[in-house]
Amino acid sequence: MPNPCDAPGLMPIEDARKIIQSIVASSQSLLINEPSQRCELNEALDRVLCEDIISPINVPAYDNSAMDGYALRFSDLANIKVLTQTGKSFAGNPFKKALEQGECVRIMTGAQIPSGADTVVMQENTRAEGDKITFIESVKQGSAIRPCGDDIAKDSVVLKKGRRITPIDIGLLASLGINDVPVYRRLKVAVFSTGDELLKPGEAARDDRIFDSNRPMLVAMLKRRGVHVIDMGIIADSKTLIKAAFESADAHADCVVTSGGVSVGEADYTREILEEYGSVDFWKLAIKPGKPLAFGRLNKSIFFGLPGNPVSSAVTFDQIAAPALDMMAGCGDASDTSLVAQAAGAFRKRPGRTDYQRAFYYVDDNGKLKVKQAGSQSSGVLSCFSDSNCYAVLENERGDVKADEQVTIMPFQAGIT
Repeated sequence: MPNPCDAPGLMPIEDARKIIQSIVASSQSLLINEPSQRCELNEALDRVLCEDIISPINVPAYDNSAMDGYALRFSDLANIKVLTQTGKSFAGNPFKKALEQGECVRIMTGAQIPSGADTVVMQENTRAEGDKITFIESVKQGSAIRPCGDDIAKDSVVLKKGRRITPIDIGLLASLGINDVPVYRRLKVAVFSTGDELLKPGEAARDDRIFDSNRPMLVAMLKRRGVHVIDMGIIADSKTLIKAAFESADAHADCVVTSGGVSVGEADYTREILEEYGSVDFWKLAIKPGKPLAFGRLNKSIFFGLPGNPVSSAVTFDQIAAPALDMMAGCGDASDTSLVAQAAGAFRKRPGRTDYQRAFYYVDDNGKLKVKQAGSQSSGVLSCFSDSNCYAVLENERGDVKADEQVTIMPFQAGIT
């Protein structure tokens, strides 16, 4: 018996991404069309830069020592191996005189190179007797010196427009004396779940109900992307209530993300309302897990109707919705993080859909990148992510994978686990 989930007519994921990209590019919710904002550095984490950041200074600001040792004139070592120490140079307290012939200066890591010096010899390669320093190892001219601007040159581009600011970026900007940055405003995303069967975490358990895991998960995934989240809670299976939720979300958000209600059940109203209130560009994808996925436009926003099964919801958000939200937020093109690994065992797969199996990759004793299936691949078993660190991406037309075959993997990014 054929599997109905692999029926013909499902949209390939590549085609879906092209449609989304085209619609987002023409959307009024695209933040690159709006005025920029200034954001203080201590509030800049996960914000998206709307301009290149240009360094106002050189880093380092002066030639400095890469290690503890002695600063000297390299030409002096051509004839003699013993120099006279005439002073010391510390970070923040440099030696201010110029070196004369036959002189050297004790210098610490990060300290400014004295005028006239062009080489630093590490202290382990010297012997000190009072102010007489013997150099017992040969050294190359210019060694152990970090030149002015070697790390960052003044007027160079430090961070590019479209970059989402990381903790390291904040440290970098602080090291340049920058205290505020130009950013796009935060993307606003409204989120709600639908279903009479859902309970909020913290409510008393019931035999005829399940706890809503999708909405808290999606809210957390959105916050990892620097999004301003409008959490609208659980909406009962009422066409009137769901329509009212969409109208409110459309009025306040750039994007609406729902979970559940996009299948073919009698009480699945989401798709029906979307077709009345907005437009649905597609709602069935050739992807596993996550076939029932709706995408389209409301009056002022775009929407993603994600499947109700928790794994399907997580995977489709990660692979379909998240890249679109990044584009709306003004992020530059994401780099391809996929790798090719060798299957450590068999992977079961039916042709017809691109399968994002939860998997674990590692390097074996021979230095080969391997990947193995991790836990249950059921779309209802969210715990499988705990034992995984990547997707094994099995192409649409591919069938079962045998051990030692090549498999494309996508290591999990910070937004998913």
